Amino acid sequence: MSASPALPSALNNAPAGAVVPTQADLLDFARRTAADATLIDSLPLDPEGRTWVRLDGPGGSEAWLIGWPPGTGTGWHDHADSVGAFVTARGELRENALTARLPTDGWKTLELTDGVDRTRLLPAGRGRSFGHHHVHEVLNESTVEHAVSVHAYYPPLPRIRRYSRAGQILRLEQVERPEDWQ
Repeated sequence: MSASPALPSALNNAPAGAVVPTQADLLDFARRTAADATLIDSLPLDPEGRTWVRLDGPGGSEAWLIGWPPGTGTGWHDHADSVGAFVTARGELRENALTARLPTDGWKTLELTDGVDRTRLLPAGRGRSFGHHHVHEVLNESTVEHAVSVHAYYPPLPRIRRYSRAGQILRLEQVERPEDWQ
């Protein structure tokens, strides 16, 4: 494992000598964890809403096992200064993402240019990693099947920014801190 050369200030606070997990490390952890059928089967699933269990991630990262009932999703959001990865363990997830890097602060509404949208279908065993300020939404579009996924972030999530989207207009709606979801 090696640290990325362009670390945001939040990563520079790692203890001296600590090995900072890379996006590749997080993706490898998510893949190995998603392949653990006993762990995946242990997640309680709710027919109405998402369920989650916090896991110990590599190198002090934050990790989650998440259950997705049919028709659920995250809405548009980012993970601020954290890099991350996720892998679908069961079912299939769809990720809609923006390929353009957005300003990090100081705005409420942006008009997106054409061609910034990317869609990925991630069946069981498939996943992806992403960098800082990656804006996306994750959906279980199945009408009958739960999906389960493994997510990992480093540094542990300092905040999540939530957005609404109407056509090419993206609007910052809310900033959540860890105490809002733990």
